[in-house]
Amino acid sequence: MARNIEIKARCADLVAACRRACDLTGRAAELIEQDDTFFACASGRLKLRVLGDGTGQLIHYHRADEAGPKTSDYVIAPCADPDSIRDALARACGVIGRVRKRRWLVMSGRTRIHFDDVEGLGAFIELEVVLADGEPPECGTAEAQTLLARLGIAAADLVCGAYLDLLVQRGAVQPADSSAC
Repeated sequence: MARNIEIKARCADLVAACRRACDLTGRAAELIEQDDTFFACASGRLKLRVLGDGTGQLIHYHRADEAGPKTSDYVIAPCADPDSIRDALARACGVIGRVRKRRWLVMSGRTRIHFDDVEGLGAFIELEVVLADGEPPECGTAEAQTLLARLGIAAADLVCGAYLDLLVQRGAVQPADSSAC
């Protein structure tokens, strides 16, 4: 099972933060359009991600909803016909919300640095340190903490939960019963 260490933080200036990451890594940012539909499920979270090119990924993951570094274990299944899969899952499980974002990705070694402009929420930075099989989470956490400091991300900017949770808190998405499916 794939695992990573994740950290999410609010960002006051997405352009400046992305530029700083590009300068630190010597790599350019890649723009990725994402439209995530979340479905009710009994355990963890289940979402269908549709990318700008029309392809999709069905993603199931478990992750604690807390600020700061947290371990996420996940499975990603590529799909060529995401619209049909969305329809089938909506009928079977029920849709609990949708998150649309423009994401700029900058790689730093094994860490994905995401600069997200989330519809209805604003700007965020998300770090994902990919863990090797059997690697203790503490190794990824230390790497993430170092990168947070290098990027100038303050502890006060860290957020809990997923973008969907933040949209629910704002009243932009109604909370759903996740006991289905």
